[in-house]
Amino acid sequence: MSQKTILTGIRPTGNLHLGHLFGAVGNWVALQNDYETFIEIADVQALTDHFDDPEMVKENVWELALDLLAIGIDPKKANLFIQSSLSEIAELTVFYSNLVTMARLYRNPTVKTEIAQKKALFGNEGESVTYGFVGYPVSQAADITALDGDLVPVGEDQLPLIEQCREIVRKFNHIYGETLKEPEPLLSNTPRIKGLDGQAKMGKSLGNAIYLCDSEEVVQKKIMGAITDPSKIKKDDQANPDICMVYYYHKLIKNPNLKTVCEECKKGKRGCVACKKELIMRMNEFLKDFREKRKYYEEHPQEVKEILEEGTKQAKEKAKKTLRRVKDALKIDYFEEKC
Repeated sequence: MSQKTILTGIRPTGNLHLGHLFGAVGNWVALQNDYETFIEIADVQALTDHFDDPEMVKENVWELALDLLAIGIDPKKANLFIQSSLSEIAELTVFYSNLVTMARLYRNPTVKTEIAQKKALFGNEGESVTYGFVGYPVSQAADITALDGDLVPVGEDQLPLIEQCREIVRKFNHIYGETLKEPEPLLSNTPRIKGLDGQAKMGKSLGNAIYLCDSEEVVQKKIMGAITDPSKIKKDDQANPDICMVYYYHKLIKNPNLKTVCEECKKGKRGCVACKKELIMRMNEFLKDFREKRKYYEEHPQEVKEILEEGTKQAKEKAKKTLRRVKDALKIDYFEEKC
């Protein structure tokens, strides 16, 4: 029996951070061993937010590829491809857009949340939200179906996007006949990693993240500014490690000295500066392998280029077959051979 296909992706809007490593992206490294895996660098979707800065998006495509390979995505097991290089996705997006009303898109919880965020930032919703932004769930449905995705790894907050895709598939198949595969969400239990400032989420836009490619000096500066128990004023004050972000990260990277860190903190035998210095040392040890792998790929750009080209080639071959089935169903396959 053939392997099931996983389709997942990430927008090239910046480098990967610890939240990615312990969240969705880290999970992909394990999944690639058991599924036919396609990982999309979604540069077209990145342009829905950054249409006025294409150079930044282009640069981030490369940076993201380096991060993904360094984190453990194996080109022998997973196909890493660039969204914009698959024109089939763009065609499918146009066809699917006829099956979704604007009202339905505005009701999508993910879209509603992001529009509210934009409105808070820019004030005028009409000027700050583009057609491409509102319609990105349709593009995402094209991503998934183009590759005949059986499963899409997601957290619970992304389920509305997968349901939107499933609705499109069901409507298409109802009108035109069984053509598309209806994907299933593959729910992950990966935790949401808190930021250095104690906020519930580590995020690029929040300025509270440790990036995997951060230098030792940058890691040191960031950790020295991390939030600790505000009730601990003097070095020998007793503190609560459970509300300290330094202790949180000691736990996250599984510091072998964790028990001592906890006990000394509670008894007032460990100052915050000493605790942060130990975390800096442990964190840099933790990131060492990633930095070495990333440096290798930085020094071998042709190898990275070939990995992206091969992954994109494999994805495109699959997407061509899907598009041909769709055009056949739509009766617009005027000059193409039948499947």
